[in-house]
Amino acid sequence: MLYIVATPIGNLQDITLRAIETLKKVDFVAAEDTRVTGILLKHFQIDSKQISFHSHSNDKKLFEIVDLIKAGNDVALVSDAGTPGISDPSFKLITECIRQGIEVVPIPGVSALVTALSVSGAPIDKFTYLGFLPLKKGRQTVLKSMAAEPRTMVIYESVHRINKTLSELREFLSNRYVCVGREMTKMFEEYYKGTLDEAVAHFKGKVPKGEFTIVIAPEGYNLAHNAND
Repeated sequence: MLYIVATPIGNLQDITLRAIETLKKVDFVAAEDTRVTGILLKHFQIDSKQISFHSHSNDKKLFEIVDLIKAGNDVALVSDAGTPGISDPSFKLITECIRQGIEVVPIPGVSALVTALSVSGAPIDKFTYLGFLPLKKGRQTVLKSMAAEPRTMVIYESVHRINKTLSELREFLSNRYVCVGREMTKMFEEYYKGTLDEAVAHFKGKVPKGEFTIVIAPEGYNLAHNAND
């Protein structure tokens, strides 16, 4: 059996009791980075054996894990943080297990996507998730398509490109309302809320730490006006 186990995105206390129980009982933990997952396992006194499975793993490694499960072993799949399968290499293993008739069981928990949406102030009855924007090829095409998207959008971004991305969003999407989440659930977490003009000015010249989740409201959405409706 393959368990898809959500792990904390920062604060270790966000892990669920069921996730701890599952990580303790499985034969192997397939980890995106065994060093990162090792810290989590040590904190909760979990001694299940780790195997690596990351974006550079080849098909041989994938089928080694599949064969372990078919031989009667239970495997828990985890990413560095959050729910596996969202902007990480888990998708290939999950789909191959489904193809081969292996039971795939979710152990739900936190994700950066839902965490940021929940406090954003943007409409979240309908939204679309775009992951990381292309670095070069196709980037402007995606940005242009975002301008026509009527739903709230969510993207991820790294510390190295946050200023460039905010400026490009302002250029292509006009001055929309955004919520920029940084270091979520950690000691120095920040949720900056305002227009893209304000967000560009807030982060300009800064080199803040952490990964970013950006929630972008639909065109014409006004938080103050909406609150008074």
